[in-house]
Amino acid sequence: MSGPQCCENPPILNPSCGAGHVEQLCGLNTYIVGSQDSKLAILLLSDIFGYEAPNFRKIADKVAAAGFYVVAPDYFNGDYFAPDNPERPLTVWIEDHGTVCVFSYLP
Repeated sequence: MSGPQCCENPPILNPSCGAGHVEQLCGLNTYIVGSQDSKLAILLLSDIFGYEAPNFRKIADKVAAAGFYVVAPDYFNGDYFAPDNPERPLTVWIEDHGTVCVFSYLP
C-alpha cells in the first residue's frame, strides 16, 4: 500500500484539457488521442484521480506524439478519489474500486 504522500496535492480535474477527445468505447467514457492509422497502440490506465487529470492527459498526448494511438478509459466512471472527503478515506474508496470493477468491462 502506498503512503499518504500519494494523495498529497491532488490535481484539479479538467475534462476539456488535452489534445485528444472523449468518446464512448465499450460503454466507458474514453480519452482518445493519436492517429487511428498508427500501427502502435497503448492502453493507459489512470491513477486514483482519474483520466481527467491534466498531467495524465499530457502523458497520453506525449505518447501519441511519439506515434501511438492512445486509449485511456475511465474505469472509475467519474468516481475518482477525493482526498478532501472525510466520509470516504482512501481505504474505503479502494474497497469500492477493486480489480473486479475493472475486469467487469472485459468481454
